[in-house]
Amino acid sequence: MPRLTIDGREIEAKAGQTVMEAATEHGIFIPYFCWHPKLSVPGNCRICVVGVAEKDGGEWVEIACNMPVSEGMVVFTNSEKVRARRKATMQFITLNHPVDCGICDKAGECTLQDYHYEYNGERSVSVDAKVHATKHYALSNRIVLDNERCIQCTRCVRFTREISKSNGLGLVNRADHSLVRAAEDGSFANDAYSDNVIDICPVGALLSRSFLHKARVWYLEPTASVCPGCSRGCTVNLWHRRPEWRLKAPGMQAANASVDRVTPLENPAVNGPWICNKGRDLPKLLGRARAEVAMLKGKPADLPGAIAQARSLVAAARRPVAIVSSWGSNEELAAFKAAFGTRLEAFVKADHLPEPGEVVEDSLLIRADKNPNTAGATALFGDRAPAIPKDADLVLVWGEGLDFGLIPPAAKIVYLNAWLQPENGHADVFIPTSIQTERDGHYTNFAGVTSAFSKCFAKPAGVADAETLFPALAAAGGGAP
Repeated sequence: MPRLTIDGREIEAKAGQTVMEAATEHGIFIPYFCWHPKLSVPGNCRICVVGVAEKDGGEWVEIACNMPVSEGMVVFTNSEKVRARRKATMQFITLNHPVDCGICDKAGECTLQDYHYEYNGERSVSVDAKVHATKHYALSNRIVLDNERCIQCTRCVRFTREISKSNGLGLVNRADHSLVRAAEDGSFANDAYSDNVIDICPVGALLSRSFLHKARVWYLEPTASVCPGCSRGCTVNLWHRRPEWRLKAPGMQAANASVDRVTPLENPAVNGPWICNKGRDLPKLLGRARAEVAMLKGKPADLPGAIAQARSLVAAARRPVAIVSSWGSNEELAAFKAAFGTRLEAFVKADHLPEPGEVVEDSLLIRADKNPNTAGATALFGDRAPAIPKDADLVLVWGEGLDFGLIPPAAKIVYLNAWLQPENGHADVFIPTSIQTERDGHYTNFAGVTSAFSKCFAKPAGVADAETLFPALAAAGGGAP
């Protein structure tokens, strides 16, 4: 293993590593635009220059992303020569860049802003007019491109070639007329991972239509969570309003308890630094109309009364059956098992099936099972397909996805669900439950990896947490959760 010195610190690198890789692995920062640890090395932005000591005491400067380490190498990341080269590079990169940070969605998390402050901080030396290019160009129905902000780092192009394999993006023309464009065959619009190019774009060139001009990033804070869209269980950040930036205008308060955007939370054991577009669309899924009032045979009821009635039905049943949710957390599933034991014959159902037009499965991340915790549920309750016996006199249904037509007509129904659905009013007892953003918990994915999600918002009044609801529904249970 070659040993080298970076800024006076001796480190051991792996064979075949570049200076950038070795420095990053040991916590030494070198700026970069075009380099990405999961993509090939183009070496075209030139901001990652470092100095290398020569035997005569001199120093030569070259890019770190494409420089192999060698035994005894001495590297400087912040010498005067290096800072001068980076300053010149920043002048070149910003030569035609528009000064529209005030309206750019990337403001606050833009590496071009950060590096300009760190390595340049001066007005442009150019006296020529900036070259203008297309703005708000539709790359797809999900992504807008501002070519004036693009610095031709080619991260987006390489992503579609090397990761998603759609080959959906490319560069046309040359020099300061270069433009990122989508392939004419429409492959980028059909790329199930296209929104990742928004994250890896180091500037404000690639913008999400769903988040465009919606909020400044400093208004938001991330909460670690797990995407429930399939059994992969990708770890994600759910971005929502910070308490100090809560909206107070009439009619705007609902935005304080909604997810504004979703980004990947890197997890080498599950999804790496990527998620699919379905994960990006979680705000729509989580923003559906909620059920917030308990019901008895379709009539509104208070929550304690509904729980008491459900408990009575469970206690009186002679052949009770439970249909268990594959969206329940490990904690909720364990609470169900502890509360009911073998009192109820339990079957695990798929709460969600693939939607028309959805990518069902691929070789990158997407799994055919569209439920986040099938593994956790079947580990406790088996993997038998739901088969409700004809003599069942009570069916406890937890979550979405069950055809109520499969329930024997004479059976009582206790239904636990979070959303407004027609089935709610058909149950003898309906109890509204909290959703993933209103509690802490864990999911176990198809490979047995367990990931945590955290609470973003308080649950609405009149809504129960399933984890504390199950003991209350058991015959020997206590009061309301």
